[in-house]
Amino acid sequence: MKRFIQAVGALLLGAAIAAGAWAQAPEKKKITIAVGGKSLFYYLPLSVAEHKGYFKDEGLDVEIPDFPGGAKALQALVGGSADFVSGAYEHTINMIAKKQPIKAVVLQLKYSAIVLVMPKERAAHYHSGRDLKGLKIGVTAPGSSTNMFVNNLLAKDGLKPTEVSIVGVGVGAGAFAALEKGEIDALSNLDPVVTQLESTGKFVAVVDTRTEKGMKEVYGGDYMAAVIYVTDEYLKKNPNTVQAVVNAIVRADKWIAKATPQEIVDLMPAEYKAGNPSLYKQGLLKNMIGYSEDGMMSLKAAENVYAVLNKFEPSVMNAGKIDLNATFDNSYVKKANAKYK
Repeated sequence: MKRFIQAVGALLLGAAIAAGAWAQAPEKKKITIAVGGKSLFYYLPLSVAEHKGYFKDEGLDVEIPDFPGGAKALQALVGGSADFVSGAYEHTINMIAKKQPIKAVVLQLKYSAIVLVMPKERAAHYHSGRDLKGLKIGVTAPGSSTNMFVNNLLAKDGLKPTEVSIVGVGVGAGAFAALEKGEIDALSNLDPVVTQLESTGKFVAVVDTRTEKGMKEVYGGDYMAAVIYVTDEYLKKNPNTVQAVVNAIVRADKWIAKATPQEIVDLMPAEYKAGNPSLYKQGLLKNMIGYSEDGMMSLKAAENVYAVLNKFEPSVMNAGKIDLNATFDNSYVKKANAKYK
């Protein structure tokens, strides 16, 4: 009888474990994560999660369509062709102001990492956002975080977004060529594009948020940049799928925090390096300080982002008081950190 009871107990325990595992299985195994510039260091944790096989480990089959900028990736989410976006946290505040709530569920990058680059001659005369008036400025895509970066620089000196001309130039060779050919006067972009431009000796960074100094000057303190965000509706219907995505990104954040720069360079595909792994590594080194170590988001950082947007973004300025706690959710990150210590 004793053995019978033990056998039954073991069966019940096994069934309970199996049931628990089943309960945690993603509701949707095949998902889409849209991104605006996949090869940028801004989205490095996403690429690490993909190439280390972390998404597969979580039972996910992930497609990652690449768009010219974050605003386009957001459109894919709103239009229903993407389940998640790897993009700028700023968009969550913009969308809740427009009564279309989306929520950040894990942090990838805590530094903005956006740089304003100018030809050397023009850079010598740059002192503040006031010097941008009347210029043609290239951004990844209109409405993207690179565009908001420019708007913030203008707002600091009492200028409006309409006092410059914004040109979408993407994140790769097109962005490089636009500045090289003189089609734009300045470029708001990210690495590895910025490091490629600096390496020519003809272009200079005049505002640089890859550094702690630059972050304090531009934003005044804590910030949230690249996150994974999702609609509130998707979150409610597919919590296990969201948890699986967050698990993969948290593992990537933790791997980056411990990896050597060379290990990161070796993991990334050849097309990211544009035939120059050494220069790619130089760019990576300029960005390493900005990555989240554990994916956790903070209200203080959210408040700083909100303060920036409230200077120039009409939807935010006209929305009244916004509950920033509704723009991000750390519960998935906490579970991921408990699983992957």
